[in-house]
Amino acid sequence: MIALGCCLYGLGLAVVNIPNNLAEGGVTGITLIIRALLKIDPAFSTIAINIPLILIGYRFLGKRALIYTIYGTFMLSFWLYVWQRVPISLDIHHDMFIAGILAGLAGGFGSGVVYRFGGTTGGTDVIARIFEKRRGIPMGRTLFALDAVVLTISLCYIDVLHMMYTLLAAYVFSRIVTFTQVGAYTARGLLIISPHNEQIAQALMDELERGATFLHMQGAYSHEEREMVYCVIGPNELNVAKRIIDRIDPKAFTSILDVHEAIGEGFTYDSPTGKKIG
Repeated sequence: MIALGCCLYGLGLAVVNIPNNLAEGGVTGITLIIRALLKIDPAFSTIAINIPLILIGYRFLGKRALIYTIYGTFMLSFWLYVWQRVPISLDIHHDMFIAGILAGLAGGFGSGVVYRFGGTTGGTDVIARIFEKRRGIPMGRTLFALDAVVLTISLCYIDVLHMMYTLLAAYVFSRIVTFTQVGAYTARGLLIISPHNEQIAQALMDELERGATFLHMQGAYSHEEREMVYCVIGPNELNVAKRIIDRIDPKAFTSILDVHEAIGEGFTYDSPTGKKIG
């Protein structure tokens, strides 16, 4: 799956980014700058830049992460080499908006698959991890700063118009990475406070065939102790759950949460009743 993700990412770079002069962040963006200025194939400069970074940061990665990083780096270089030599052209009639969307989709799906299966393509991830370990700086902040620097330098070979479409691609990229990692399916978590919590929990279990949990709570103002109902349901069951709660206690306080991933009975595998959502 890491190889497949690198394949998609490399395809987007070779077929969309490079022909349409779209920049990129991180080490990949540096390889595109080198290609524009020195005419060096990104397939080779990717390895040349990443190997020193991996050697510097190997003790911060751990054995498994180190192996996956090396593998991901070589896979990305391999696919960049292949896709630049396969006669594939994408006719989008010079529409830069479409190019930005496609670049974000291909790169996002590819990187998302790599990240979902525990891999990485090296690069600035290694630098960010070193700063986190040594300086306590969060990885996200370091990655953002490095991407900003690389994109600013990219103005040496692209104009402001192409930079704006690059930012569009970066936004789509980030959204698709998140989509790929957590999936399109988002469950809903219900936190219900009511004096009729037992009836509500029983109705949710009977009518929706969903489990419910009582959580002990204490009111901050009244200091009254009671039980709160917690129940995870599918998004298509939300309206039914609301009607159940309103029927039993119209004054019940209900907080609805997005549950980005639900693992277990009824979601990732069948419940005893054969019901599954997810």
